[in-house]
Amino acid sequence: MSTTPAPAPLLIACALGIEHLALRAGERGGAGGPVTVLRTGMGPRAAERSVTRVLADPALAGAAVLATGFCAGLAPGMHPGDLVVAEETRDPRGSVPCVATELLVKELVRTVPGRTVHTGPVTGSDHVVRGHERSDLLATGAIAVDMESAATLLSAVRAGEHPVAAVRVVVDAPEHELVRIGTVRGGISAFRVLRSVLPAFFEWHRSLLLPRR
Repeated sequence: MSTTPAPAPLLIACALGIEHLALRAGERGGAGGPVTVLRTGMGPRAAERSVTRVLADPALAGAAVLATGFCAGLAPGMHPGDLVVAEETRDPRGSVPCVATELLVKELVRTVPGRTVHTGPVTGSDHVVRGHERSDLLATGAIAVDMESAATLLSAVRAGEHPVAAVRVVVDAPEHELVRIGTVRGGISAFRVLRSVLPAFFEWHRSLLLPRR
């Protein structure tokens, strides 16, 4: 007697409590399998520890892993609330290519109409990037920076066969630097966008489960 294999799970990783709150508020089901929303804590080391620990669970074997949350935009013309789909993530240990980014862009445009979606490399940092550091990182080809995406994806691919992606919401940009996320309009806008994006993540996940031709 044959049995249908269980749908592959989806692990969505974020760092901050406010990001976790936005994602939990937006969750309505509809993914292609079980969904875990993991708050890793801030910084690359915390992300690496949390993701490695969670993916050691046999229940998450083969899970798709998506890093999300807020980021700093690096390119002129970016605004709080813009979306960034990573084509790859980078840190000093190397780069990780992302999977099915075209579909993510398409679904985000449909799910959050009116929001600009940028694509390109997302780089990692172990601290909040300010001032001249933005232009230095932009010169490397990166379009956005955050502290956890690169560590999350690198930990995932080191743990086994895991499709990976990273989607970030710009909360801080060259012409819109902020001090604290929760106290300015840009932070509120980014929170609302992050709360709205889960359907696009679920469509991305479902697409990974379809038979390849």
